[in-house]
Parts: sequence; C-alpha cells; structure tokens
Amino acid sequence: MSENLRLVADLALILTSAGVVTILFKLLKQPLVLGYLVVGFLVGPNLNLFPTVKDIADVEAWSEIGIIFMMFGLGLEFSFKKLFSVGSKAFITAFVGIIGMIGVGALLGFIMGWGVIESIFLGGMLSMSSTAIIIKAFDDLKIKGEPFADLTMVVLIIQDIVAVVMMVLISTVAASKNAGAGREILMSIVKLIFFLILWFVVGIYLIPTFLRKFKKYINDENLLIISIGLCFGMVIVANSVGFSSALGAFVIGSILSETAESQRIEHLTEGIKNLFSAIFFVSVGMMIEPKVLAEYWKLVLSLVLITLIIKALVSSLSALIAGANLEDSIKTGFTLSQIGEFAFIIASVAVSQHVMPSYIYPVIIASSVITTFTTPYWIKLATPVYAKLESRMSPRTKQRLDEYALLGSTSSGKKSWRSIFKSNFTSVLIFSVLSFAILYLLFDFLFPFIKKLPYVTDVLPPGLFNMLCAILSFLIISPFLVGIVRNSPKTLELYRNLVRENRANIIVIIVWTLVRFTIVFYFVFSILVKFFKYTKWVIVMIAVAVILMFVLSRRNLNRFSYLERQFKTNLNGEDSNS
Repeated sequence: MSENLRLVADLALILTSAGVVTILFKLLKQPLVLGYLVVGFLVGPNLNLFPTVKDIADVEAWSEIGIIFMMFGLGLEFSFKKLFSVGSKAFITAFVGIIGMIGVGALLGFIMGWGVIESIFLGGMLSMSSTAIIIKAFDDLKIKGEPFADLTMVVLIIQDIVAVVMMVLISTVAASKNAGAGREILMSIVKLIFFLILWFVVGIYLIPTFLRKFKKYINDENLLIISIGLCFGMVIVANSVGFSSALGAFVIGSILSETAESQRIEHLTEGIKNLFSAIFFVSVGMMIEPKVLAEYWKLVLSLVLITLIIKALVSSLSALIAGANLEDSIKTGFTLSQIGEFAFIIASVAVSQHVMPSYIYPVIIASSVITTFTTPYWIKLATPVYAKLESRMSPRTKQRLDEYALLGSTSSGKKSWRSIFKSNFTSVLIFSVLSFAILYLLFDFLFPFIKKLPYVTDVLPPGLFNMLCAILSFLIISPFLVGIVRNSPKTLELYRNLVRENRANIIVIIVWTLVRFTIVFYFVFSILVKFFKYTKWVIVMIAVAVILMFVLSRRNLNRFSYLERQFKTNLNGEDSNS
C-alpha cells in the first residue's frame, strides 16, 4: 500500500470505528469524548486485539490540527464583553480554585519526589474542569439556567484561558531549564500580555472593518476560507513570536467572536472542528497504556479521590469566598469536580517538551475518564450535601454566609472607582501597548530599511533624516498619546463625584494623572533620545512642550476620537446587528 493510501486507511479505520462507538455511547447517554478515547484505545498500538493504526506520526500531525480547531472553536464561543459583565465573583472563584488546586497538586508532586515545576503543572492539570462534559450534564439534568450554572460556565471560560497560558509557560520552561527559569517565566507572561492586547486591538480594528466593507461579496464559501485562513495565519504569527499554535487559534477565534459574522462562522466551521476534534481525542486514546496504568494505579486512584473530594471542597470554598451563597457554592464545587480535556492537552504538550514524565499522560487520561463518568452523579449529590449541612447549621450562621460578600457593599464611591478603573485604566494599557509596538516597528524595521536605501543617504544629511524620523514617529503615535492623558466627560464627572464624596480622593486622582503623563513622557523621551544627542535637560523641556502640544491639539483629539469610535463600533458589531 502506498504512503498516501496508508494515511487514508488509518483515517478510515479511525472515523468508521468512532462512528460506530459513538452511536453506542449515544444510546448509553454518555459523552462522545469518552467514545473517542475508547476508540483510540481499541485501534491504538497498545492493545492489538483489533485492526490498528499503521502510521501513528501522521495521526499525531492531524491531531495537532485538531487542537488548533478546538481552540479556534473555543475562541468563537468566547466573548470579552460577556466575560467582564459577570462581575468579580466568577474571577475570584476561578482564580482561588486554581491556586488552591495548584497547591494540592504541588503537595502531591513533592510527596512523589517531583521537582517544583512538575508539581505545579500537575496541580494546574487537576484544576482544569471539562466544559463539554459539564454542558452535557446541565442539558441532561435540565439545570442550565440556574444561578450556580451561570457562575460555573464563566469559571470554565477562565479555566480555559489559564490552560492556554499554561501551555505557553510549558514551552518557556522547556527552553529555560536553568537557574533563570523564574525570570524567563515572568518575562514570558509579560510578553504574552503584551501580544494578547496588541493582537486583540489590531484584530478588532481591522478584521470587522474588512468583513463589513466587503460583506456583499462574501458568501458562505468565501467566509469559510477566510476564517480558516485567518486561523492558520494567526497560528504562524503566534509560533513566530514563540507562542503555541493553540494560543494563536484561540486569539483569532476570540477576535472573530466580536464580529457580526461570529455565529455564521461558528456554524460554517463546526463540522471541520468536530472532525479534527474527533481525530485528536482518538489519538489521545491511543496513548493509553495498560502496563503503565497497572504500574501507577495508586497514582490514578489518588488523582481521582483528590478530584472528587478535595477539588469539590476547594471549589466550593472558592465560590463561598467570592460571595456566592452556600447552596450555589456547594453546587458549583461539586460540578467542577472532574478533570477536563484540557488537562490531557496540557499533559501532551508537557510530555512532548520533556517537562513532565511520560507516564503522567495515560494516568491523567485514566483519571479524567473516571471523573467524567461520575460528573452527573456528583452534581446530583450536591443537593443532599447542602441539605445535610444546612440542617446542622444555625440559622444565624447560614444567614451570615449567604449575606457575606468579599468586596463588601457597593457604595457610589466604589462604583465610581470601578468605572474609572474599567474604562480609564484599560484605555491607558491598550494605548501604551500600541505606542510601544508602533515605535518598535519604526525603530527596528522601517527607519533602518529607509536608511539603507542609497538615494536617501545621498540626498538627506543625517541630522535632517533623524529630524524627519522623529516628526513621523510623533505624528503616528500622537493619537494614542492623547488617548493616554485624555479624560472623557464621563470620567471627569466621576472625578467630581469622588472629590465631593471625600476630598482625600483628589490625591489619588492627581497621582493617577501624573502616572499617565509620565507614560506619555516616556514615549516622547524615547523618540528624542533615539534621534538626538542634546543634553538631558534640553530633551526634557522639549518632551514637556511636545506633550502640551498633543494635549492641546484639536486635530490629534479628532484623530483619536475617530479611532476610538471605529474600535467601539467593531467591538459592538455583534450586538448592533443582532
């Protein structure tokens, strides 16, 4: 059989077997993911009772595409607006729960004699719950609209984001196994935040505008090709700057989710996502080794017990700390008590990067399968557990728990500060990232390229060339500098309310204003130092003058306002067209 037909034969075996087994799992009312894992175990190289896949390497390559489409689909279902509209409760629940389970996993790793990094990643895998399994359980139990279900779904989204970050960190750790690994991880996180903001802002500004301008020329076929092309293109961009394919696919999916065409794109790509996801999960099942499971059955049992009991407790306490009432906290905790599919994606990356021992992969898969089967029963168990606790608790204690809120009451002052932080701080962060990225492109790529052109050096003396480069730099980033220091009428009104409420607030407002002017001064100073050799005090004076020019310039303000309106129009495109 030729090489090409061998791949076709392997895919025929995988998909035919998956079709038959998943029908059986449908009849048994079990998640399809488990069916794919069973198929992988049956046709994989470790059982040899049935026809087996011949070329594992090709299947693994296809499974990598499966991860890309899974992350792309997750991004399409993701919404930054919805994420930030749920308030602080879900964020606190998610992060306290993740930190708690990382601590539990780290303790287990230390008991087994693992290193710090391996133990932390084990805890990270244990903190991941399964979005697909929980959604299926909610549908089957008809509890999707309950308050704890909404809280759980947002926590799952945050867990998925943390999982993407963990995959980025695994690559960083693999590349820097030395004494400076901690610094490398910190720099990797900073780099990740920088590129996420840059990609999201640029993507939101460009992609919806393109789709809107050419809407009448784009049919379903064009849209499918454009979407997949953008997905693969972003994967290449992410890889080129040192991040994983999964991150690139998730980012472009989340950008497209904010467009008016998001639901259409999700519908068009659903079949492709399901196909490659099936191949991925089958390839995961191929890695299940009975010998390894027999050798490490104690570890599997430990992970299952930790997930069902300790994770339920940690997640319940996390929700309670965040301010959920006792009943919702217990139901949320018991619902999150399983190991999700992201855990074995992380395990796969960690093993391939030699960050964790190879046996952790089948161990995590086995633990995930067991806890997946228990999920619907554990959700049902939460109600009698809550009833038992309530019966043993005094009414006063229960009332205190239900009325408790981590952030206290929502006074007008706190609301004002939150509004300022949400709008003002976010704008400063975004415009600072854009200014930094623009100056980096200008200083390291555009200006050096122009300087190498022979007719430029012949015509322009160095001093004049530097002056023109500085002026061009100022002109390009000036709208963003205006955005950093500008206060909207709404912000000014919030400032006035805060000062009326407490005159001491004026100190914080002044400090925050000085911080923003300092950021603008940094960019202006960077441009001047790059192109001029004057003494420092002269540069400082020039920088102050340029800042004042930006602040007072009506043209720059108009340019900034146009860019801001365009961005908000694109960001709210889905809402405006629904």
